[in-house]
Amino acid sequence: MALPPRAAATTFTALAVLITLGLPGPAHADGDDPSAPPGSVTTSPPPDVDANSPGLKLADGATLAPAKVLDIKSVVEDLGGEERREDTNSDVTFALQAEVLFPKDSSKLNSDSQSRIQAIADEIKAQHATTVRVFGFTDNLGSYAHGLTLSKKRAEQVHARLAAALGSAEADITFEVRGYSEDYPIADNTSEQGRRKNRRVEVTFPRGAADGNDA
Repeated sequence: MALPPRAAATTFTALAVLITLGLPGPAHADGDDPSAPPGSVTTSPPPDVDANSPGLKLADGATLAPAKVLDIKSVVEDLGGEERREDTNSDVTFALQAEVLFPKDSSKLNSDSQSRIQAIADEIKAQHATTVRVFGFTDNLGSYAHGLTLSKKRAEQVHARLAAALGSAEADITFEVRGYSEDYPIADNTSEQGRRKNRRVEVTFPRGAADGNDA
């Protein structure tokens, strides 16, 4: 799904290849906000390696394990963070901040939500998804019980709008709709910027044959 034209997008793509003889990648602490993706900047030159070192040679009869490509994750987020798309080899996830869908402390969808939800419905149909998860989340302000009720109602409202936007395709889809209150935050709840990211609705579904059909 293309993000709204008014917002520029930043894209982060990570590819990890695991082999038997490999060096571990750089650690990245949760909550860091690096100016460049982890692993793209080094602070010291790589160590010299002697290709003839006995420690690098396989024992007689030993063979290297086949190379294994780990999951690829691509994240596209508009500059305001209002909408984020995350793609992996298996799933597509859209995360919409609550402020772009609902008034404050409300589960009534606003007029601007229609186009965003329609775009997600179009992608669900393009991926031929038969299972769609719609999960609601809040920040840690207010009681947990209130957040649980609000996040569930918001997820239900997005589900209802999605079902309508899908039309006849909705009959072939199984929906999982849940509210999680303040559980599973994706940002720090100690700042308003972080709480804004945590107040969200996520729509996740498996990748289908769309890419193959477009080839």
